[in-house]
Amino acid sequence: MTPSNLTLSPIILALMYFGDVVFAVSGALTAARHRMDILGFVMIGTITGIGGGTIRDLLLGRIVWWTQDPVELILCMTAAMVTYFCIRQDISGHKAMIWSDAMGLSAFAVVGCHVAIEFEAPFVVAVFMGALTATGGGVIRDVLTQTRPMILSGQLYATAALAGASTYVLLIKLSPLEGGVAGVVAFGVAFCIRAAAIIFNIRMGPPGEFIRIGAVKKEDNHRRVERS
Repeated sequence: MTPSNLTLSPIILALMYFGDVVFAVSGALTAARHRMDILGFVMIGTITGIGGGTIRDLLLGRIVWWTQDPVELILCMTAAMVTYFCIRQDISGHKAMIWSDAMGLSAFAVVGCHVAIEFEAPFVVAVFMGALTATGGGVIRDVLTQTRPMILSGQLYATAALAGASTYVLLIKLSPLEGGVAGVVAFGVAFCIRAAAIIFNIRMGPPGEFIRIGAVKKEDNHRRVERS
């Protein structure tokens, strides 16, 4: 929950709680891949769920919301523990984690942007705070588990969050849509971009290769150069 001076529509509130759960699950699934105990599940899951919003509030100069009302803290801990007890074997793949992370990313891009707007931050700052809220928890999760953060791997990760937050700001500023409907549309934009990146392996490439689609191994590139 958020402090009483912040008004959230039912749809934005639902997106916030939804983001808490799916992000906590993605963190817990990461803990499962690393064979952690229940405390590891709770720690990684909870940090993933509330990490980005905590950084956002600190930068905005707001009271960190879960220190005043721990509903979301408890929700993240519960989701992580449920995941622990539902997993009966080692997880060799990580598609469930990636898709739950994508849903959390999309939800928090909207929620973070909305919170910043309600806090009367400039629109550009609101978009940045939306992206930060969406990606911050995942970055902390990856650092703690010694995994390369997805935001640094060239994937359309922060890009999807920025697109969702930007869509929300534009709809709020330029369209007659109310916040809740605009939030759903912005969530859809962010999720579609992230889903396309996952399905088709779309990445931002190095200089000279802006967009890369499909897996391209360095070894293959070297072989092509040698053959030519």
